Amino acid sequence: MTRPTFENELKELHLDILKMGAMAEEAIDKAIHALKTKDIDLAQKIIENDDKIDTLTEEIEKKCAIVIATQQPLASDLRLIITAMRIATDIERIADHAEDISQITIKLAKESFIKPLIDIPKMADITRSMLKDALDSYVNSDIDLAKSVVKRDDVVDQMYQSLIDELEQIMKENSDAISQCIQFLLVIKYLERIADHSTNIAEWVVYKITGMHKHDWETK
Repeated sequence: MTRPTFENELKELHLDILKMGAMAEEAIDKAIHALKTKDIDLAQKIIENDDKIDTLTEEIEKKCAIVIATQQPLASDLRLIITAMRIATDIERIADHAEDISQITIKLAKESFIKPLIDIPKMADITRSMLKDALDSYVNSDIDLAKSVVKRDDVVDQMYQSLIDELEQIMKENSDAISQCIQFLLVIKYLERIADHSTNIAEWVVYKITGMHKHDWETK
C-alpha cells in the first residue's frame, strides 16, 4: 500500500467517524424530544436506526484491521487508527443509550408524568453539547476544546446526583410514582453514561495529538 493510498484510508475512517457522530447526536436529540412529547413513532424510528450505527461501527473496525494488516503504520499513524477504533466504540454506545431512552419512552407514553420534564432535557442538552465538542475537537485536533469536554463531565455528574435525590424524595412521598421514577432514574443514568463516553472521545483526541493518556497529561 502506497503512502497516498494509506492517507486516503485514514481520510475515509475520519469521515466515517464524523458520520457516526452526527447520527448519534441526532439520536440523542430525537430520543429526548420523543420522551418529552411521548412520540412512540419517533422512538421506534430511533430504535430501528441503531442498526445503521452498529453496521458502520463494524465497517470502521474492518477498515482499521485492513490498514494495520496491509501497512506498517508509523507510531503517529497507529495512534490515529487506535483513536478511530476507540471513538467508534464510544459513539456506538452513545447511540445504544439513545435507543435505551427510546425504549423507556414507549413504556411511559400512555402515562401522565409525575412532573414536567425540565431538568432531564437540560441534562441532555449538556451531554449532547459534550459530544458535539468532542467531535469538533477530533475534527480540528483541538486539545483545549477536548479538555473542556472532560471538565464538563463533573457538571453532568452533579446534575445526575441532584436528579437522583429529587426522584428518591418523590418515591418516598408517593409510592404510586415509584415505577415511573425508576424509569426516569434509568434515563438520567443513560445520559450520564453518554457524558462519560463523550469524555472518553475527548480523551482519545488528546491521545491522538500528544500520545498521552489522561493520567499523563493531567499531571503536566
